[in-house]
Amino acid sequence: MSVWTRRRLLTSAASAVSAAGLAATAAVPARAAAGRPRPGDADIADTLRALPGLRLIEERQDAEPGYRHFVLGLRQPVDHTDPAAGTFEQRLTLLHTAADRPTVLFSTGYHAVLTPRRTEPATLLGANQLQVEHRYFGTSRPAGSGYTHLTIRQAADDHHRVVRLFRRVYPGAWLSTGSSKGGMTSVYHRRFHPGDVDGTVVYSAPNNVDDREDSAYLRFLETVGSAPDREAVKAAQRRMLLHRTELVARYEAWASTTGDTFRIIGSADKAFEIAVLRVLFMFWQRATPADVEAIPGPEATTDELYTWLDHWAGLSLYADTAAGRYIPYWYQIGTQLGYGEIPTAHVADLLRHPDGIAARNFVPRDIPMAFDTTAMPDIDRWVRRRGSRMLFVNGAQDPTVAEHFRPGGADSRLLWVPGGNHSVDIANLSPTDRASAEDTLFRWVGQEYFTQTLGT
Repeated sequence: MSVWTRRRLLTSAASAVSAAGLAATAAVPARAAAGRPRPGDADIADTLRALPGLRLIEERQDAEPGYRHFVLGLRQPVDHTDPAAGTFEQRLTLLHTAADRPTVLFSTGYHAVLTPRRTEPATLLGANQLQVEHRYFGTSRPAGSGYTHLTIRQAADDHHRVVRLFRRVYPGAWLSTGSSKGGMTSVYHRRFHPGDVDGTVVYSAPNNVDDREDSAYLRFLETVGSAPDREAVKAAQRRMLLHRTELVARYEAWASTTGDTFRIIGSADKAFEIAVLRVLFMFWQRATPADVEAIPGPEATTDELYTWLDHWAGLSLYADTAAGRYIPYWYQIGTQLGYGEIPTAHVADLLRHPDGIAARNFVPRDIPMAFDTTAMPDIDRWVRRRGSRMLFVNGAQDPTVAEHFRPGGADSRLLWVPGGNHSVDIANLSPTDRASAEDTLFRWVGQEYFTQTLGT
């Protein structure tokens, strides 16, 4: 069977099996009264309730046809190396279609998303999808105010325990996936538990190997787009800082109206300046040609400048309500992950808080932080030398991947979307690369799956 024929048949079969999944699951006989649940022996809700340490919080009625959507809680060790450190409940979500389908392990790297949206690999394969909320985000928080156990290894061990548990329900092929920080999380999981899944699809994930050397980000932001477009963004930054008094007053008025404050960052003025500095990076992360045309010019009013800044940099992110939710992110940035540098020479004479974008400013001072210079080089070496069955998909216009993963292990590759930004998918690749990437996923799932699904 040719690759193209197989792809057409698989796409049709995935849709058919997904549509039938709910009925097939409901029709299976009741499970035996004793012993570990076997795939297909029970209604999936009963099977989930029987898994040790797992709590079925809710079955939501918002899944697409052929799927069931569950919100779950899994009891996890706070410290996988020390049982005496206690436990916490980690939030999971499950989109279930059938126990004999492939399963996609997914993380945003942040809070769990309760909208039942399938990832691209889950859609292509008609697969089950299991989402893991990252430890210390959302409701998945160990007790206490510190972040001692927020490390990439502890999070990787969380994922390892999830896979081991759910393989009792889904014994077939597993893939993992994520975008941006979620993609990073998937890579780190594979580094420490390379055999947990049969392949990994990583979208738009940065790889800041040496946080002391960020020239790649500076070079990228000084060359992305055309020279006039780059200067237009920088000129808008200067105009916003020149109109600081009016714009900060409006920012403070918004905070007063919403009841928000700036205790974490320190002041509305500092938060505003951070947003202005970061907008250069965040604009090019997502910008399309139409967005470039809409950069506010010399005649822009302060209202227009404020609206544009808020749209691209998200001013609410720097006030306490949102900033508090992202303390774990900045803690990770400041202890292991690192952060890219942003050009500031064009606004240096207007800055009052030149160290504003440092991670330390986003984490309360009573939480200690020390940077681990060994963590990212270790990940990078593993991906280059040993990381097998890993597919990286990046956008050529995305500053996030100015420093990117360079896979060198067996059956691993890096593909680029010309002109693509931070939101690229396999579907955005050239026709040749898209066909190759999709065939890679189908191959990782295995011939047994093709035989069962297609009857060939």
